[in-house]
Amino acid sequence: MFSASTKLEQRMQAIQLILSDVDGVLTDGGIAYDNQGVEVKQFHVRDGLGIKLWQQAGLKFGVLTARNSHIVKVRAMELGITIVRQGFSEKLPAAMQIIEENNLKPENVCYIGDDLPDLPVIRSVGLGVAVSNAVAEVRAAAHYTTKAAGGQGAVRELIELILNHQKRWSEIVAKY
Repeated sequence: MFSASTKLEQRMQAIQLILSDVDGVLTDGGIAYDNQGVEVKQFHVRDGLGIKLWQQAGLKFGVLTARNSHIVKVRAMELGITIVRQGFSEKLPAAMQIIEENNLKPENVCYIGDDLPDLPVIRSVGLGVAVSNAVAEVRAAAHYTTKAAGGQGAVRELIELILNHQKRWSEIVAKY
């Protein structure tokens, strides 16, 4: 595992898997229900493309959320995300299981979160990231805080940042 003084650039070089919280990271944290009681979430389209580009670069992406939501399954399927863990109020054991199942080490993993249940994972992986509107404790524990807020392109920002540090972003852009 990296030491506390390990530079951000070194941490980014090692990342092979990004795990993301959903509410407050991939969404703005709002939870809406329609008249039939069906949950509605709004996802940012650039986060979605960023996730697809990350996967096209041969890297893995997963979601790890405390809540259970059908729409999360739908969005994950739409984006080709196969690592989906829902209903885990204690996220660290689930994250460690995912890391083990993918034959990775914690230093190969980035976790992005926004609230207190995300702290144990942020503290235990190679690159812990907070969205800009995360609670103060999460921002303090993170190695990096995005400029964008949750649900406003923070995941895309993170993906571009890591791929730039891995010298892979320009090859992705060149395909367009």
